[in-house]
Amino acid sequence: MPQSDLVKSLYIAASGMRAQSDRLRIVSQNIANAESVGTHPGEDPYRRKVLSFKNVMDREMETQLVKVGKHGYDTSPFPKRYDPSHPAADKDGYVEYPNVNSMVEMMDMREARRGYEANLNVIEASKAMISQTINMLR
Repeated sequence: MPQSDLVKSLYIAASGMRAQSDRLRIVSQNIANAESVGTHPGEDPYRRKVLSFKNVMDREMETQLVKVGKHGYDTSPFPKRYDPSHPAADKDGYVEYPNVNSMVEMMDMREARRGYEANLNVIEASKAMISQTINMLR
């Protein structure tokens, strides 16, 4: 059954909101673990998580939706801090810390929030147009 473009826009925007919600969850995990280091020498600290988006064809709706592509990890090196008294310090007294940059995470969070809000605005506008169409048909 063919769907109207307004209904399709609701589905597309909802898929974008789900994707941005997943992105916000990943950013929150990264921020929460920004200081999570190992407890023994040689143990890796928390590694920053990343995700990607992809377009997926919904054959029933005959439209492209946004989905989370894959979850991965940031492979950048761990920064080291000198702290010889820490249990995870190496033989030279350095501790590896997570490769999480709080400024980058805050920017990602802001971008995800704006993407979420933009999709929410599309849903609200589509609902208003559908409502106006129904009112005109009465």
